Amino acid sequence: MKKKRPITTYIVIAMILGVIVGYSCNKAFPDPGTAKEIAGYISIFTDVFLRLIKMIIAPLVFSTLVVGIAHMGDASTVGRVGVKALGWFIVASFLSLTLGLILATVLQPGHNIGLPLPDVGAATNLKTNAFTLKDFITHLVPKSVAEAMATNEILQIVVFSIFFGTALSTLGETGKRLAGVIDDLAQTMLKITGAVMWMAPVAVFAAIASTVTTQGLGILITFAKFMGSFYLGLLVLWGLLVAAGFFFLGKRVFTLIRLIREPFLLSFSTASSEAAYPKMLTALDRFGVSRKISSFVLPMGYSFNLDGTMMYCTFAVLFIAQAYDIHLPIGTQITMLLLLMLTSKGMAGVPRASLVVIAATLNQFGIPEAGLLLIMGVDQFLDMGRSATNAVGNSIAAAVVAKWEGQLASESDLESEGDSTAAGAGAPLGKPDAVQA
Repeated sequence: MKKKRPITTYIVIAMILGVIVGYSCNKAFPDPGTAKEIAGYISIFTDVFLRLIKMIIAPLVFSTLVVGIAHMGDASTVGRVGVKALGWFIVASFLSLTLGLILATVLQPGHNIGLPLPDVGAATNLKTNAFTLKDFITHLVPKSVAEAMATNEILQIVVFSIFFGTALSTLGETGKRLAGVIDDLAQTMLKITGAVMWMAPVAVFAAIASTVTTQGLGILITFAKFMGSFYLGLLVLWGLLVAAGFFFLGKRVFTLIRLIREPFLLSFSTASSEAAYPKMLTALDRFGVSRKISSFVLPMGYSFNLDGTMMYCTFAVLFIAQAYDIHLPIGTQITMLLLLMLTSKGMAGVPRASLVVIAATLNQFGIPEAGLLLIMGVDQFLDMGRSATNAVGNSIAAAVVAKWEGQLASESDLESEGDSTAAGAGAPLGKPDAVQA
């Protein structure tokens, strides 16, 4: 029987075709208004795909997380897993922010950029005044679970699911019946996900083509130093994340990296971490991570562990300061890092979150907020790298927490399970998988 090509191959082909078509449209329609209109029609496929993802993400997160927590047994287990995950997230956040600070200081991407600087009084139209610690804390708890589901507020869905799953675990046999129904819902959502994902190559093609149609490839040359420095930083961060994974998982971390190629490419090409969530669950299933761990850690990671985004925050702030020739003493830089450690945790649910956080930080330290206008033109290209890095960081975090909890199946156990796990159907929820020696 003829072997099917993996969807990863089609995604790569779609990315290449997207660049070619986008560049052709950009050259054929030099008028910005016309190019924007054409790009709008091309991006319909991406918009539909991302809407389909948003359609399934809330019930998928709720169902997998509730059943996972219900099978953990008690609130103390949930708390233990949560503390371990948050511990990893805090260390990873500090590492990402510090790396961005160091690389921007060493590489100096903002010096002599050769571009006219935006007027200091220019408006960015970002609502930084709404981004406060008070708002973040109150935003954690949903006013209505229906509203949280309707608006895809992942963090609020996670909070409700933790309460629901913990309560469900205390109901005995009654709870098992309801958990079985919710488990069926999770499996149904994964089936729908499988169908939706076959639209991914078309969505990827449209996303790349529409971006290149409006921005062109010339903008990449103009900002080559800034973008090159940032992507070099992402490569270093990937290396550090893989090294941390190697420390805890051994050589199996390379198997994990191979398994997450598809969600990685999906995040990169659509500039959306959310788009990769369903495929990330399947990849972690195949790696041997118990679903009750991955369904708990991944949603938390999408709220608290945005490694690529956090590195970008410090990198972009220093880039703008350098462009305006503003010197920031080392003490000020450390203060900025600590401030970002707190404010970056409120990114979930905030539109254009990284830009809002950066704008708020610029305000705090007397750096012209208008400097953001320098990087807004290439933010889409940078967002691709940030989103892909977030996917890498969250997959490694879930695998490491699973190892700590004894919920990571060994390679021999995976082989004995046969084709069912390899097919991505997922290990039975709550199954106490054997720990990898």
